[in-house]
Amino acid sequence: MANEDLSKLRIDKSQAVTSPSRRRKPVYWTLALLLIGLAAGLYWSGFVAPAQTVEFTSVSLMYPSQTVTNLNASGYVVAQRKAAVASKVTGRLVEMLVEEGSKIKKGQVIARLENDDTLAAVDQAEANLSAARFNLKQAQAELHDAELTYDRNKELTAEGLISQSIFDSSEARHKKASASVEAAEAAVRAQEAALRSAQVSLEYTRVRAPFDAVVLTKNADAGDIVTPIGAAANAKSAVVTIADMDSLLVEADVSESGLYNVSVGQPCEIQLDAFPDSRFRGELHMIVPTADRSKATVMVKVRFLDKDSRILPEMSAKVAFLSRQVKPEERKPRMVINPAAVMDRKGRKTVFVIKDDRVVEKDITTGNMLGDMVEVSAGLNSGDRVVLKPSGKLKDRDRVKTAEQ
Repeated sequence: MANEDLSKLRIDKSQAVTSPSRRRKPVYWTLALLLIGLAAGLYWSGFVAPAQTVEFTSVSLMYPSQTVTNLNASGYVVAQRKAAVASKVTGRLVEMLVEEGSKIKKGQVIARLENDDTLAAVDQAEANLSAARFNLKQAQAELHDAELTYDRNKELTAEGLISQSIFDSSEARHKKASASVEAAEAAVRAQEAALRSAQVSLEYTRVRAPFDAVVLTKNADAGDIVTPIGAAANAKSAVVTIADMDSLLVEADVSESGLYNVSVGQPCEIQLDAFPDSRFRGELHMIVPTADRSKATVMVKVRFLDKDSRILPEMSAKVAFLSRQVKPEERKPRMVINPAAVMDRKGRKTVFVIKDDRVVEKDITTGNMLGDMVEVSAGLNSGDRVVLKPSGKLKDRDRVKTAEQ
C-alpha cells in the first residue's frame, strides 16, 4: 500500500519538457520578424539611416538694383554747410536758447551774453541823439528868424530906410545861424553813428544763426565764458555746432582704376548702415578734381534725391553706382536662392529645406532670374537653409549634416 502511494508521486519526464517549448517557438519567430520589419521600415524611412553630408545655401533678400550696379563705394554722410557758431566778443553766457536737435532759422538768437554795459551805452547814445536833435531844431528856429530879419532889412536898405550897418549885422546873423544849423545837423549825424555803434556792440552779445540749420552739438551753457578766439583759460570758443540738413551729401572714395565707371548725373543707390533695410535714391553730384595719392582714390559726392529726417551727418554709407535709373517696381527687395538648389519634380519646383538635422521637401514658386540668382515668390522665408545640389538619393525627412558639422 505504501509502495503504491510512493509510485504515484513520481514525475513522468517524457511529458514535462516538450510541451512548453513547442508553444514558445512560434512567438519568438513572430517577434523576430516584427523587429526585422520595423528596423527595415525605419531604415528605409530614414529614421535610422546614417546622416548624409550636404552643402547648403541660404534664402536671402536681393534688390534688383544689384543687377545693374557698375561699382560700389563706401563713405560718410557729410553736411556741405556746417558751422561752429561763436560769439564776436568775450563775455559770460547768461542764456542758452537751443539744445541738440533744435531746428533754427537764419537770424534766430541762439544765446545771449551779459550786456548791461552795452545796454547802458545804447541808452546814453539815444539820449545824446535826442539832445542833438533838440539843438538842431533850436538852430533851425534861429536860422528862420535870421532869414526873416535879413530879407526885411534887405528891402529897407534898398529903399534907403535903414543904414548899411544894420543890414550888414542882419546878414552876419543869418550866416551864423546857417552855420549853426549845419553844425547841429553834423552833431545829429555823429550821435546817430554813435547810437548805431552802441547797437552793434549790443548785437555782439546776441549769438544768431547764420543760416537755417539744425543744432548738432551744444558746446557751452549758461555761466560759461565764451570768446571768439578761445585763448582764455576755461573759455569756450564755439557756442554750438550747426548743419544745414538740406546740404547733406555722401562723400565716398572711388578707386582710380574704377573712375571710368562713374560720371556726374549718374543714378546711384545709397544704403546707410543705420538702416540696412532701406535704400535711398541718389545722384552723383560732383567728382572732386584731385586724387589722394596715399590711397589711390578720388573723392565723389552723391546727393540724396529724397529727403529723409532719419539721415544724419557722419553716418556710414555705401553707394552703388548704377548703369540706369531704378524703376519704381524695382525698389523693393526680392527673395532669391541659388538655382542649383531647385529641383524639377514633373513640372513642380521643389527644394529641400534643412530643419534641425533633417530635410523637408517643399514646393516653391519661382520667378525671373536676378543676376545669377532665381527669384522665389512663395514657399520659402528669408533666412531658410536649403540643400545645394541635392543628390538623387536624398528623400523627404532624411537625416543630414552640413559640411561645417
